[in-house]
Amino acid sequence: MSDVNRKVLEEKAIAPPEGFRERALVGSLAEYERMYRWALEDAEGYWREQAKLLDWFEEPKEILEWELPHAKWFVGGKLNVSYNCLDRHLAKRGDKTAILWESEDGKATAISYHELHASVCRFANVLQSLGVKAGDPVAVYLPMIPELPVVLLACARIGAVHSVVFGGFSSVALADRIRDCKPKVVITADGGYRRGRIVPLKATTDQAIESCPSVQQVVVVRRTGEAIAWKDGRDIWFHELVARASENCPATAFDSEQPLYILYTSGTTGKPKGVQHTSAGYLLQCAWSTRLIFDLREEDVYWCTADIGWVTGHSYIVYGPLANGATVVMYEGAPDQPAKDRFWEIIEKHRVTILYTSPTAIRAFMAWGREWPDRHDLSSLRLLGSVGEPINPAAWKWYSEAIGKNRCPIVDTWWQTETGSILISPLPGATPAKPGSATKPLPGIAPRVVNQDGEPTKPGETGYLVIEKPWPSMLRTIYGDDERFRRDYWQRIPGVYFTGDAAQQDADGYFWVLGRVDDVIKVAGHRLSTMEIESALVSHKAVAEAAVVARPDEVKGEAVVAFVTLRSGEKPGNELHQQISDHVATTIGTIARPAEIHFAQALPKTRSGKIMRRLLRELAQKGNVTGDVTSLEDLSVIEHLARAKGMDEG
Repeated sequence: MSDVNRKVLEEKAIAPPEGFRERALVGSLAEYERMYRWALEDAEGYWREQAKLLDWFEEPKEILEWELPHAKWFVGGKLNVSYNCLDRHLAKRGDKTAILWESEDGKATAISYHELHASVCRFANVLQSLGVKAGDPVAVYLPMIPELPVVLLACARIGAVHSVVFGGFSSVALADRIRDCKPKVVITADGGYRRGRIVPLKATTDQAIESCPSVQQVVVVRRTGEAIAWKDGRDIWFHELVARASENCPATAFDSEQPLYILYTSGTTGKPKGVQHTSAGYLLQCAWSTRLIFDLREEDVYWCTADIGWVTGHSYIVYGPLANGATVVMYEGAPDQPAKDRFWEIIEKHRVTILYTSPTAIRAFMAWGREWPDRHDLSSLRLLGSVGEPINPAAWKWYSEAIGKNRCPIVDTWWQTETGSILISPLPGATPAKPGSATKPLPGIAPRVVNQDGEPTKPGETGYLVIEKPWPSMLRTIYGDDERFRRDYWQRIPGVYFTGDAAQQDADGYFWVLGRVDDVIKVAGHRLSTMEIESALVSHKAVAEAAVVARPDEVKGEAVVAFVTLRSGEKPGNELHQQISDHVATTIGTIARPAEIHFAQALPKTRSGKIMRRLLRELAQKGNVTGDVTSLEDLSVIEHLARAKGMDEG
């Protein structure tokens, strides 16, 4: 970051807990380094060996065909994704719980592998009865209920291509995605629950498909029992179809490159970008990374708190864990419903051993205070994970102390919708952690930090994060727009995959991902990472969460504007404002001192927990918000922020 002081990212390495290391699948740094060298020197041999994790109907004839930017993995191999997640476990694990579903009102349902297999087979037969064939897209717009993974695995069983749309998206966003992939069938629900309120999913679906002529049938799951609009001939109840369907649906063998799903990454404006993943390479890398990174054991109770509407839910709730025969917790509701200890209550109730959640959630827990987790017995936890964005060192340390009691290793994972699975992460029994760093790449992954000419940067110098070699779970194209796939990912820096993230690599080879390339503020010629400034803000003892954006400045080009929420018991005021401002200047350098700091009760977030910096940028630059707020969790947050900003300036 130019000549700015680099204190924020100078964290000392923390060795894996000794008790954990002794039982770990990979128990030393030397063992990790041997695996990494093997995958680097003999990539095809390495992945041929890892492919034994899956059950194949026909073994692959060739491991990789690579014609930049298109990869084909495990060429000639045939398998079925649903079979690998269900059928192969039935003899040994048929009675084991596959999904532990916790509804928002606290009712728990345990679904065994036998029961999940039967439900998937029934719905696969339903899809076929509706005319869905291999290769056909199916749109899915459901809340976090057990029918959601059932639908995904049923699609995979018959070779249909699912396209899940997050249940918090508006009718406009849903319509954009349906129009792009043109499914004949949409799966939705009468509604879902969020903080005790009903989310009207069927009404949103009805509105969306008014502009989607491809849709012929709408299958509706009954969740709330509320009265809904109904169109005879088009709308059909899920439970009625399933009741008539057979449990017998043999898994079909599909080519390794059979399309598995399309997942859209754009927001609610502009042409949606449908990332397309295929079967064998994606499933293998999800299964392999789940086992390695979470040190997965037969007795584990594993909880990824993401929504299946996002890639994290696809890879690390459905495909990765179920391919390993794991017991997976699924939670329908919000982390503060009915109170701010809901997560800790679920962990205690189900004796969760592995928790994989987001830095946004962790910072919210910090703001709420230690008293909430301290009410519960969290001793079942043995491993913690972080996903979704770079984690501030202060949040990492709080997570380790308050939740892990300094005995659980933390795996801070870096990956994207496009990468399909985790690419950079510690192995919990092998890699010394540095709070805020995703640490080192997994075997078979070749990341680099380079300048815009593709030349390697020096240690501690900011550049672009790229991936130099293909990997099995990589996206294959943008659905219906291969030119965009080439342009966005492979032509920005020719010959390598452009992640769109800014990063640094330190002298130990650890990767520090600093956020999107767009999340850089240029102050008087200095390039400042918003993640770095946010890390400095959160490292102040009074600050729970922070978001940093830029506004134009006549003198400096851009100025830093910070929105800050305080920890429980802290009071905003001029003195604290000055203390926090001085703390940033001391931690990073005077060039990073915020021009404005606005205290907020909460920051604007989507239902998935991501801070909507676009709205904060608009607020900082114009004083109000006129953009699309349909995916915002709580509209009142923006109103409070606008009022607070006005008072601060007054």
